[in-house]
Amino acid sequence: MRHSPVVPGRGPVPLAGGTAPGRVPLVAVAHGSRDPRAAATVAALLDRVRLARPGLPVVTAFLDHCVPSLPQALRGLDAGRGASAMSCVVLPLLLTEAYHSRVDLPAALNEARARDPWLRPCQGATLGPHPLLLRALERRLAEAGVPAGDPDTAVVLVSAGSSDAGANAVVAATARQWARTGWWAVTAAYASAAGPTPEQAVERLRRAGAPRVAVAPYLLAPGHFADKVRAATPGAVHADVLGAAPELVDVLLERYDAARLTAWTGTGT
Repeated sequence: MRHSPVVPGRGPVPLAGGTAPGRVPLVAVAHGSRDPRAAATVAALLDRVRLARPGLPVVTAFLDHCVPSLPQALRGLDAGRGASAMSCVVLPLLLTEAYHSRVDLPAALNEARARDPWLRPCQGATLGPHPLLLRALERRLAEAGVPAGDPDTAVVLVSAGSSDAGANAVVAATARQWARTGWWAVTAAYASAAGPTPEQAVERLRRAGAPRVAVAPYLLAPGHFADKVRAATPGAVHADVLGAAPELVDVLLERYDAARLTAWTGTGT
Protein backbone atom coordinates (compact mmCIF):
# COMPACT_ATOMS: atom_id res chain seq x y z
CA MET A 1 0.00 0.00 0.00
CA ARG A 2 1.38 3.43 -0.95
CA HIS A 3 1.18 6.49 1.26
CA SER A 4 1.52 10.20 0.71
CA PRO A 5 5.08 11.47 1.29
CA VAL A 6 5.74 12.64 4.84
CA VAL A 7 7.36 15.91 5.82
CA PRO A 8 8.97 15.85 9.30
CA GLY A 9 6.73 17.64 11.73
CA ARG A 10 3.88 17.96 9.23
CA GLY A 11 2.62 14.46 8.58
CA PRO A 12 1.42 13.14 5.21
CA VAL A 13 1.39 15.54 2.29
CA PRO A 14 -2.21 16.29 1.23
CA LEU A 15 -2.92 15.72 -2.44
CA ALA A 16 -4.63 18.04 -4.89
CA GLY A 17 -8.36 18.32 -4.74
CA GLY A 18 -8.70 15.61 -2.11
CA THR A 19 -7.78 12.89 -4.59
CA ALA A 20 -6.42 9.52 -3.56
CA PRO A 21 -2.65 9.09 -3.02
CA GLY A 22 -0.71 9.17 -6.27
CA ARG A 23 -3.57 10.67 -8.27
CA VAL A 24 -1.98 14.04 -9.06
CA PRO A 25 -1.37 13.61 -12.80
CA LEU A 26 2.13 13.39 -14.18
CA VAL A 27 2.34 15.32 -17.45
CA ALA A 28 5.50 14.24 -19.27
CA VAL A 29 6.67 16.74 -21.89
CA ALA A 30 9.03 15.50 -24.60
CA HIS A 31 10.80 17.66 -27.16
CA GLY A 32 9.02 16.04 -30.09
CA SER A 33 10.38 14.87 -33.44
CA ARG A 34 9.25 14.31 -37.00
CA ASP A 35 10.68 10.80 -36.68
CA PRO A 36 7.86 8.50 -35.50
CA ARG A 37 10.35 6.34 -33.60
CA ALA A 38 10.82 9.14 -31.09
CA ALA A 39 7.14 9.35 -30.11
CA ALA A 40 6.98 5.53 -29.94
CA THR A 41 9.94 5.53 -27.56
CA VAL A 42 8.31 8.14 -25.32
CA ALA A 43 5.13 6.06 -25.29
CA ALA A 44 7.09 2.94 -24.28
CA LEU A 45 8.83 4.81 -21.46
CA LEU A 46 5.58 6.19 -20.07
CA ASP A 47 3.92 2.77 -20.30
CA ARG A 48 6.67 1.53 -18.00
CA VAL A 49 5.99 4.43 -15.63
CA ARG A 50 2.31 3.40 -15.48
CA LEU A 51 3.29 -0.19 -14.71
CA ALA A 52 5.69 0.95 -12.00
CA ARG A 53 3.04 3.07 -10.27
CA PRO A 54 -0.43 1.71 -10.97
CA GLY A 55 -3.19 4.29 -10.70
CA LEU A 56 -0.97 7.27 -11.44
CA PRO A 57 -2.48 9.26 -14.33
CA VAL A 58 0.29 9.81 -16.88
CA VAL A 59 -0.29 12.28 -19.72
CA THR A 60 1.98 12.79 -22.73
CA ALA A 61 2.74 16.18 -24.32
CA PHE A 62 5.27 17.57 -26.80
CA LEU A 63 6.98 20.92 -27.25
CA ASP A 64 7.23 20.65 -31.03
CA HIS A 65 6.49 18.51 -34.10
CA CYS A 66 3.98 16.19 -32.39
CA VAL A 67 0.60 16.40 -30.73
CA PRO A 68 -0.71 16.97 -28.19
CA SER A 69 1.04 20.20 -27.30
CA LEU A 70 1.29 20.95 -23.60
CA PRO A 71 -1.73 23.33 -23.56
CA GLN A 72 -3.73 20.68 -25.45
CA ALA A 73 -2.68 17.96 -23.00
CA LEU A 74 -3.64 20.06 -20.00
CA ARG A 75 -7.17 20.64 -21.27
CA GLY A 76 -9.62 18.53 -19.35
CA LEU A 77 -7.35 17.94 -16.35
CA ASP A 78 -9.17 18.53 -13.09
CA ALA A 79 -7.61 21.68 -11.70
CA GLY A 80 -8.94 20.93 -8.21
CA ARG A 81 -10.84 24.25 -8.14
CA GLY A 82 -9.20 25.25 -4.88
CA ALA A 83 -6.90 28.11 -4.01
CA SER A 84 -4.04 25.79 -2.97
CA ALA A 85 -4.73 22.92 -5.33
CA MET A 86 -1.94 21.38 -7.36
CA SER A 87 -3.41 20.40 -10.71
CA CYS A 88 -0.56 18.30 -12.03
CA VAL A 89 3.19 17.81 -12.09
CA VAL A 90 4.77 18.75 -15.42
CA LEU A 91 8.05 16.97 -16.05
CA PRO A 92 10.35 17.79 -18.99
CA LEU A 93 11.65 14.62 -20.66
CA LEU A 94 14.92 16.42 -21.30
CA LEU A 95 18.41 15.32 -20.28
CA THR A 96 19.82 18.79 -19.62
CA GLU A 97 18.39 22.05 -18.37
CA ALA A 98 18.60 24.55 -21.21
CA TYR A 99 16.38 26.74 -23.40
CA HIS A 100 13.51 24.26 -23.71
CA SER A 101 13.12 23.76 -19.97
CA ARG A 102 13.84 27.37 -19.02
CA VAL A 103 11.90 29.20 -21.74
CA ASP A 104 9.71 27.00 -23.96
CA LEU A 105 8.13 24.97 -21.18
CA PRO A 106 7.33 27.92 -18.86
CA ALA A 107 5.88 29.79 -21.85
CA ALA A 108 3.59 26.86 -22.65
CA LEU A 109 2.52 26.68 -19.00
CA ASN A 110 1.77 30.40 -18.97
CA GLU A 111 -0.40 29.92 -22.05
CA ALA A 112 -2.30 27.16 -20.29
CA ARG A 113 -2.75 29.25 -17.13
CA ALA A 114 -4.04 32.18 -19.16
CA ARG A 115 -6.69 29.92 -20.63
CA ASP A 116 -7.64 28.41 -17.27
CA PRO A 117 -6.76 30.56 -14.21
CA TRP A 118 -7.66 27.66 -11.93
CA LEU A 119 -4.92 25.50 -13.42
CA ARG A 120 -1.99 25.13 -11.03
CA PRO A 121 0.70 22.99 -12.65
CA CYS A 122 3.98 22.38 -10.89
CA GLN A 123 7.06 22.11 -13.12
CA GLY A 124 9.59 19.50 -12.07
CA ALA A 125 13.26 19.07 -12.88
CA THR A 126 14.76 17.70 -16.08
CA LEU A 127 15.83 14.05 -16.13
CA GLY A 128 19.50 14.89 -15.98
CA PRO A 129 21.90 15.08 -14.48
CA HIS A 130 21.26 12.02 -12.32
CA PRO A 131 23.48 9.09 -11.26
CA LEU A 132 20.92 6.59 -12.54
CA LEU A 133 21.42 7.90 -16.06
CA LEU A 134 24.99 6.58 -15.93
CA ARG A 135 23.59 3.17 -15.06
CA ALA A 136 21.23 3.42 -18.00
CA LEU A 137 24.14 4.30 -20.29
CA GLU A 138 26.07 1.31 -18.96
CA ARG A 139 23.04 -0.88 -19.58
CA ARG A 140 22.96 0.18 -23.24
CA LEU A 141 26.70 -0.36 -23.62
CA ALA A 142 26.43 -3.82 -22.06
CA GLU A 143 23.73 -4.66 -24.59
CA ALA A 144 26.25 -3.71 -27.27
CA GLY A 145 28.86 -6.04 -25.76
CA VAL A 146 30.82 -3.53 -23.66
CA PRO A 147 30.99 -4.35 -19.93
CA ALA A 148 30.66 -1.47 -17.47
CA GLY A 149 33.95 0.22 -16.63
CA ASP A 150 35.96 -1.82 -19.14
CA PRO A 151 39.56 -0.54 -18.84
CA ASP A 152 40.19 -1.33 -22.51
CA THR A 153 37.32 0.82 -23.76
CA ALA A 154 37.22 4.58 -24.23
CA VAL A 155 33.71 6.00 -24.30
CA VAL A 156 32.41 9.01 -26.20
CA LEU A 157 29.37 10.40 -24.39
CA VAL A 158 27.38 12.15 -27.12
CA SER A 159 24.61 14.62 -26.36
CA ALA A 160 22.52 16.56 -28.85
CA GLY A 161 24.42 19.73 -27.96
CA SER A 162 23.03 23.11 -27.02
CA SER A 163 23.61 26.82 -27.58
CA ASP A 164 23.54 26.99 -23.77
CA ALA A 165 27.15 26.62 -22.63
CA GLY A 166 25.99 25.62 -19.18
CA ALA A 167 24.06 22.65 -20.51
CA ASN A 168 27.11 21.48 -22.46
CA ALA A 169 29.25 21.90 -19.35
CA VAL A 170 26.91 19.59 -17.43
CA VAL A 171 27.43 16.89 -20.08
CA ALA A 172 31.20 17.36 -19.85
CA ALA A 173 31.02 17.07 -16.06
CA THR A 174 28.99 13.88 -16.42
CA ALA A 175 31.70 12.45 -18.68
CA ARG A 176 34.40 13.31 -16.12
CA GLN A 177 32.39 11.67 -13.36
CA TRP A 178 31.85 8.56 -15.45
CA ALA A 179 35.56 8.36 -16.32
CA ARG A 180 36.33 7.65 -12.68
CA THR A 181 34.57 4.26 -12.82
CA GLY A 182 37.28 2.31 -14.63
CA TRP A 183 37.04 3.16 -18.33
CA TRP A 184 40.18 3.80 -20.41
CA ALA A 185 38.74 7.28 -20.85
CA VAL A 186 35.40 9.05 -21.20
CA THR A 187 35.02 12.21 -23.23
CA ALA A 188 32.00 14.35 -24.07
CA ALA A 189 30.97 15.21 -27.62
CA TYR A 190 28.06 17.07 -29.17
CA ALA A 191 25.99 16.28 -32.23
CA SER A 192 25.29 19.99 -32.85
CA ALA A 193 25.96 23.53 -31.60
CA ALA A 194 29.23 22.73 -29.80
CA GLY A 195 32.46 20.79 -30.05
CA PRO A 196 34.05 18.39 -30.20
CA THR A 197 31.87 16.54 -32.66
CA PRO A 198 31.49 12.78 -32.17
CA GLU A 199 33.84 12.03 -35.07
CA GLN A 200 36.47 14.38 -33.65
CA ALA A 201 36.22 12.77 -30.22
CA VAL A 202 36.50 9.26 -31.65
CA GLU A 203 39.52 10.20 -33.75
CA ARG A 204 41.30 11.83 -30.79
CA LEU A 205 40.82 8.73 -28.66
CA ARG A 206 42.12 6.47 -31.41
CA ARG A 207 45.19 8.67 -31.85
CA ALA A 208 45.74 8.56 -28.09
CA GLY A 209 45.93 4.76 -28.30
CA ALA A 210 42.53 3.67 -27.01
CA PRO A 211 42.23 -0.11 -27.57
CA ARG A 212 38.52 0.22 -28.34
CA VAL A 213 36.16 3.19 -28.71
CA ALA A 214 32.46 3.01 -27.89
CA VAL A 215 29.85 5.68 -28.54
CA ALA A 216 27.18 6.14 -25.87
CA PRO A 217 24.34 8.41 -27.04
CA TYR A 218 23.12 10.66 -24.24
CA LEU A 219 19.83 10.83 -26.12
CA LEU A 220 16.35 9.84 -25.02
CA ALA A 221 15.02 8.57 -28.34
CA PRO A 222 16.09 7.58 -31.85
CA GLY A 223 15.89 10.15 -34.61
CA HIS A 224 17.98 12.65 -36.51
CA PHE A 225 20.80 13.06 -33.98
CA ALA A 226 21.16 9.35 -33.18
CA ASP A 227 21.30 8.49 -36.88
CA LYS A 228 23.78 11.31 -37.55
CA VAL A 229 26.11 10.16 -34.78
CA ARG A 230 26.10 6.54 -35.91
CA ALA A 231 26.83 7.51 -39.52
CA ALA A 232 29.67 9.84 -38.49
CA THR A 233 31.52 7.31 -36.32
CA PRO A 234 31.98 4.10 -38.32
CA GLY A 235 34.13 1.46 -36.69
CA ALA A 236 33.19 2.43 -33.13
CA VAL A 237 30.94 0.28 -30.97
CA HIS A 238 27.54 1.94 -30.84
CA ALA A 239 25.19 1.70 -27.88
CA ASP A 240 21.49 2.35 -28.31
CA VAL A 241 19.72 5.48 -27.07
CA LEU A 242 18.47 5.51 -23.48
CA GLY A 243 14.85 4.89 -24.51
CA ALA A 244 12.61 3.10 -22.04
CA ALA A 245 15.43 1.96 -19.76
CA PRO A 246 14.15 1.07 -16.28
CA GLU A 247 16.53 3.58 -14.74
CA LEU A 248 14.69 6.38 -16.54
CA VAL A 249 11.43 5.17 -15.02
CA ASP A 250 12.98 5.50 -11.56
CA VAL A 251 14.30 8.99 -12.35
CA LEU A 252 10.92 10.14 -13.66
CA LEU A 253 9.09 8.99 -10.55
CA GLU A 254 11.74 10.50 -8.29
CA ARG A 255 11.36 13.84 -10.09
CA TYR A 256 7.57 13.58 -9.81
CA ASP A 257 7.66 12.92 -6.06
CA ALA A 258 10.19 15.71 -5.48
CA ALA A 259 8.13 18.24 -7.45
CA ARG A 260 4.96 17.39 -5.54
CA LEU A 261 6.72 17.69 -2.21
CA THR A 262 8.39 20.96 -3.15
CA ALA A 263 5.11 22.46 -4.36
CA TRP A 264 3.31 21.53 -1.17
CA THR A 265 6.01 22.78 1.20
CA GLY A 266 6.24 26.05 -0.73
CA THR A 267 9.99 25.79 -1.30
CA GLY A 268 9.73 25.88 -5.09
CA THR A 269 9.14 28.76 -7.46
